[in-house]
Amino acid sequence: MGILVVGSIALDDVSTPAGQRQGILGGACTYFSTAASLYDRVSLVGVVGEDFPQEHVRFLSARDIDLRGLQVVPGRTFHWSGQYGEDLDEAQTLDTQLNVFGAFHPVIPDDLRDLEYVFLANIHPELQIEVLEQMRAPRLTALDSMNYWIVSSREALTRAISMVDLVLLNEAEVRMFAERANLLDAAQHILDLGPGAVVIKRGQYGSMLVTRGERLGERLFIAPAYPVANVVDPTGAGDTFAAGVMGYLARCGEDSVAALRRAVVNGTIIASFTVEDFSIDRLRTLEWSEVEARYNEFRHVTHFDGLTVEEMSPLTQRIC
Repeated sequence: MGILVVGSIALDDVSTPAGQRQGILGGACTYFSTAASLYDRVSLVGVVGEDFPQEHVRFLSARDIDLRGLQVVPGRTFHWSGQYGEDLDEAQTLDTQLNVFGAFHPVIPDDLRDLEYVFLANIHPELQIEVLEQMRAPRLTALDSMNYWIVSSREALTRAISMVDLVLLNEAEVRMFAERANLLDAAQHILDLGPGAVVIKRGQYGSMLVTRGERLGERLFIAPAYPVANVVDPTGAGDTFAAGVMGYLARCGEDSVAALRRAVVNGTIIASFTVEDFSIDRLRTLEWSEVEARYNEFRHVTHFDGLTVEEMSPLTQRIC
């Protein structure tokens, strides 16, 4: 099938309670493509400066990631510096230097415009629209965004959301965009704009899938997070969650409600590996057998049996 991802490629400085790292490989496009390459062929579109280490290019190529859309231009690569306290769900940005990313305009190579699965990572919504307008007939399009674009570019973001099939946002972003406190109500507001599905990322509390439309129907699915004993660096967890979602859908070739639910669980599993080390380091060595094993364990720990008629009868009597 093939997946197209457009987004940032960065060099990060990260500090967490587990330690510090400087100049490590980061960016939404990097996290997504590395994780999604476990499922299907990924074509990456992004920009880096002349300072971008060749070892990172070699790594991405070794993952069979198509780099024809990678622009290398004069200047310095996008740089982000952040730190996490004990609350690992929230990063504090210390410094952001857009550098060459500030003038980035995605150009999709002609033969990539036929790819069926498109993920628009967290970039300016006008750029997301530019990408969508270059694609010919994608089967499934999805986007991520952030509070900055909600505040500064609401009109463009609203238009971008109306053009995609699937929206992935964290719970604070969903509430901010919809201007509603209740998550379900906020998700319904986003669905009013046109997408068939919204996935709300809730960090350590898991995720929520809300669907609507003639094909998918009105459905709600809630998945807990996979419990990780030692969280090292949560950077990129949301991007690899999206990679698991899109990667699974591309791999199975379905977009039913049942497939979307399994996709959300795949996203949960991939993200749970990401946080076990800094940058993409855990993903470098991740084997598909590990993903399968954790997926099956997740099914086991979230399974419960329904009550039988006999068990329900006395319960009903007590309630009445």
